[in-house]
Amino acid sequence: MSHMHKSFTIDEHYLNSLPFPAIIINQDGQAIIWGKLAEHLIGFLANDITGNTTPFIHENLLRQLPVETFHAILQNEDSTYIDSIQVNTSTNTEITTALLAKPFTEQDERFILLIFMLPELMLKTISTSSAFVDLKQGIDTTFMTVTLDHDGFILECNNEFLKTSQWTPKRVIGKTFWQLFPDNEKVTNTIWRTLNNGQPWQGEVEKLTKTGQVYWVLLTAIPTFNFETNEQQFILIEKDITKSKKIQQQLEKIAYIDTETGLMNAHRLEKVIATMVEEARHFSFVYLSIDKFYTLKELHDQQINQSLITEFTNRIQMYFQDSTMARINENDFVVITPLSEWFIQGFLSYLQQHPIYSGNVAVPLSISGGITRYPEDQTTFSQLMKASIATISTVREAGGNKIVSLSTATHKALNRKALIEKRLLQALDQKNLKVFYQPQIDIVSGHIITVEALVRWEDEIIGVVSPDELIPIAEETGLINNIGSFMLEKACEQALTWKKAGYDFKVSINLSVREFRDKNMAKSILNTLAKTGCPASLLQIEITEKFALEAEAASSIIQQMRKLENEGITFVLDDFGTGYGSFKYMQILPIDTLKIDQTFTSSLLKSEKTQKLMHGMVQLGKSMGLKVVAEGVETAEQAKLLVTYGCDAMQGFYISKPVTPEEITTLLVQKQS
Repeated sequence: MSHMHKSFTIDEHYLNSLPFPAIIINQDGQAIIWGKLAEHLIGFLANDITGNTTPFIHENLLRQLPVETFHAILQNEDSTYIDSIQVNTSTNTEITTALLAKPFTEQDERFILLIFMLPELMLKTISTSSAFVDLKQGIDTTFMTVTLDHDGFILECNNEFLKTSQWTPKRVIGKTFWQLFPDNEKVTNTIWRTLNNGQPWQGEVEKLTKTGQVYWVLLTAIPTFNFETNEQQFILIEKDITKSKKIQQQLEKIAYIDTETGLMNAHRLEKVIATMVEEARHFSFVYLSIDKFYTLKELHDQQINQSLITEFTNRIQMYFQDSTMARINENDFVVITPLSEWFIQGFLSYLQQHPIYSGNVAVPLSISGGITRYPEDQTTFSQLMKASIATISTVREAGGNKIVSLSTATHKALNRKALIEKRLLQALDQKNLKVFYQPQIDIVSGHIITVEALVRWEDEIIGVVSPDELIPIAEETGLINNIGSFMLEKACEQALTWKKAGYDFKVSINLSVREFRDKNMAKSILNTLAKTGCPASLLQIEITEKFALEAEAASSIIQQMRKLENEGITFVLDDFGTGYGSFKYMQILPIDTLKIDQTFTSSLLKSEKTQKLMHGMVQLGKSMGLKVVAEGVETAEQAKLLVTYGCDAMQGFYISKPVTPEEITTLLVQKQS
């Protein structure tokens, strides 16, 4: 693309960058733009001048100028220079100045730039010229310099520039600014636009030598004015940074390239994906994982250990030609390709036809792979990776050695999960979570003895998120601790409110083993009790059998539980009967109550075997001196059976669904009346 006739913008920024007062008039003599310096020294305000007709400019500002000369200026195709004229200011005083009138065209319309070169400004410039000469000499011996005219043509350059660029003065003088750079108009146009707005530009840019070799410079481009020619010019001051740039590129290569295979690594892949997403390019994200990789390494000798990955990489590159590839970790790879799904799945057949050998024996290579499409399935690098890992897990559960795509429904579920993770952070920050309470009643008295605190979340974008959906995601992301802290504080505040109102019962909260892995968990709970003023005896903590099994092997967790028990907090073993078979934890953990899971209660009237099992579990708890609660009670018939089994309490929709604190208070009043 030729830049020989590139125009540049002459506007208010340009006028304000000049060292002299300047205005722009159109071909009819109307003032279009009035520079700040013209306002200051001549006195007329831009608002008073802009749009005024020829008589104002000529008869007021330039009244000493013959009318024929003024009309000649308006019609002349070349610049006009008048050595001395009189300019009338707003206070009706006269200023002697030189006038440079320069015609130009902008968007096919003709304008004239009038520059008033006042003597005092010229003297000021001359008085500092020796300093500028010294400065220029210092710059010329240290930096590369290039001087451009107002159209971007090279007027001169110093020896440092010629030496680095390999140009000769004869060959480079007269070339354009744009010919010094590779084909990167975005950068060069930005520089040129900045200069013509009267502003300097600085940054790292890539340039070309005469022979087409690339070199890098730190460029400072400065707009200036040549008083001898009365022309706008631009000076490029450059420092060669090619050596440091190459070192930087080498370091980036180390940071972004897998040294064993030469493929890009995950960090580089993320940047590549970001660029492709920005460009809205469609592609398939193919995740390939070598099954039982470490077993393969153990079964074969050292030689295959070293060459397995290299040979596998060669086969990927041969099969997926012209595709982008990356190594994610030791045995996982990603291919970014526009190829169809049936072709991608054919890679497994290709591996069978081109096996990797250990000696004379083919290595039994099994590959689990996932295909995720952008943007049909997922839309970010993080989502593509999560979907791929989910796909690999699904493939391996089915035996491995397949490359598959997840269903649309599964991708929709993954997208919802990702959205929940994102929105949950905001919900916790803005305290959008709510606490509902489900009562447990004493089977004999019918009084409420405990209420279980349950988290509820209705998001404005996602809608209702059930605890069964929320809690696993919170555990996976580590946000379960934040939810636990929120629930604990709210439960303690509410328990104290009910206590002050004369209602004496416990509030039960669910905590995970993940939270108790924090050695300061017990201290944190006690601090919350102290902060809210809630007595420890009002708090009950529910744990699962999974929690109990891990606690059994972790003395630090047992110590924390004992510490809380000593303060008056009781523990409930929740979902009893659905977890692990070992009952050892029931001997060593401070458990006060067993809560039998609702799956047994729901089938109580359907199966005699379940009735016997439920009766046995109640008797087991009673024999160990534990209270027994049945959850999920929905009918009067279920309740009657539980009474005969000796249950202490029950919880479920037969009593009440989870409700607000106000509704719990209403239930309490009804029970008392």
